[in-house]
Amino acid sequence: MKVIVGLGNPGRQYEETRHNVGFMVIDELSKRLAIPLEKSKFNGIYGIGHISGEKVMLVKPLTYMNLSGECVRPLMDYYEVDHDELVVIYDDLDLAAGKVRLRTKGSAGGHNGIKSLIQHFGTQSFNRVRIGISRPENGMKVTDYVLGKFLPEEGNLITEAIQHSADACEKWMTTPYLQVMNEFN
Repeated sequence: MKVIVGLGNPGRQYEETRHNVGFMVIDELSKRLAIPLEKSKFNGIYGIGHISGEKVMLVKPLTYMNLSGECVRPLMDYYEVDHDELVVIYDDLDLAAGKVRLRTKGSAGGHNGIKSLIQHFGTQSFNRVRIGISRPENGMKVTDYVLGKFLPEEGNLITEAIQHSADACEKWMTTPYLQVMNEFN
C-alpha cells in the first residue's frame, strides 16, 4: 500500500492558507483518482482506492500541523505500512513560492509538522514533496505568514505547484521514488 499524506490544519479558517498546501494536493489527488476522503480514524480523514493495481491511501491529519505524527504513525502501524511506502507533502519557507522539491530524507528544517513525524517515526528517512511558499517580508511573523492566504500574484505559481506535486505522486504509483525525484526536481 502507498500512503500519501498532505499536512495542514483542519477548519475553514485555515483553508487556502500557505500552511495548508499539503491538504490542497490531497484534495487534487482525491478528485483525480476518484478516492473520496470518507473515512475518519486515527485523528485524520482518509480514503483508500486502487490505482494501477496498487492500493493507495490519501490522508489529511486533523491533529493540527504540530501534532501530525499523532495521526500518521498509528495509521501506518495499523495498516502495516513501511516508511518507504509513504510520501508527505508540505509547505516550505526555504523554497521560492511555487517551487517543488522531492526528497527521500532530511531534517525538519524548522517545520513543526515534519518535526512531529520524525519524532513519532524515530527516523528522518521518508519521502517528501516540499512546496515552496517563500519567506515573509517586512518583518512579518512567520506564524502570521504561514497561516495567511496566498497573494493574488502567487496564485498561478501555487496552482502549478499543486498540479506538479499531484503529477509526481501519480507517477510514484508505477515508478520508484528515486526515479520520480530525478524526473520532477
